Formats: sequence, structure tokens, C-alpha cells
Amino acid sequence: MQLKKYTDYGLRILMYLASFDADDKCAEPKLATIREICDTFDLSANHVNKVVHHLGRLQLIETRRGKNGGFLLAKQPEDISLAFVIRQLEGDEKWIECENPYCVAMPACELKGIVARGKELFYDYLSQYTLKSLMVKAPQLRQIFSTAS
Repeated sequence: MQLKKYTDYGLRILMYLASFDADDKCAEPKLATIREICDTFDLSANHVNKVVHHLGRLQLIETRRGKNGGFLLAKQPEDISLAFVIRQLEGDEKWIECENPYCVAMPACELKGIVARGKELFYDYLSQYTLKSLMVKAPQLRQIFSTAS
């Protein structure tokens, strides 16, 4: 299984926001911009806009418009489940499609059930982790992100 680039970008954006959110020295939360994200990760603005919009609809980030606008985490990193984020960004589609086109092996095949169980185990495992789990090295990430853009 491979995650979509869309999901990868969403996780990177959340990590970026969480790395600055973890900065105790900031009285005001740092607002990130599309341009910062694009420059930091070398991504296209079109892709980043779509992902940021989706993360906003999921209420994971808050967006602020205007001259000094940007976006920031809407929840604490410990309240953002990796299983939820990945399931939402991936679209939770079937991993094995037996009906379209119809597979002649379907009446005697165990593949669909085994893969479906594996998918649930995958998400069960991820449900043990949150965005905070990815932020063990937040100061180092913050430094990397600051010098990358």
C-alpha cells in the first residue's frame, strides 16, 4: 500500500504547523502561508491550496484571510489522530475492488476479506498515534523548516 501524495502533503503541512505550535516562546501562534509551505517542501501552490482547504473542512486547521492571514492548527496536536487524518485524506476507498470489473474468482476468493482485515489493522495501529507523536523532535523540525524556505 502506498499513501497518495495528497495525504503525504497533508501530513507534512500538519507537521509544519505543529512544529511552530510547539514553540513555547511564541505568545501569538505563528500563521503559515501557502507560499511558506510551497517553498519549504517544494510543492505547487495548486496542490497545497487543495490540501489546506480540505484540512480546513476537516476542522484540523483554521484559516485567516487578509493581508496578515494564513493558517494554523485548529486543535492541539494530541487531539489529531493519524488514523483520522489518513483515512479522511485517502478517501477510505476499498483496497480490493472485486465487483467492477467483476472478478470471476470472487465466489471462491478470500483476498477481499483478508485485505479488508489488514486495512482495519492498519488503521487500528495508526489510531494509537497522534500528530503529537510525530513531534518528538519538534525543535529540530522547526529548525529544518526555518532554513528550508
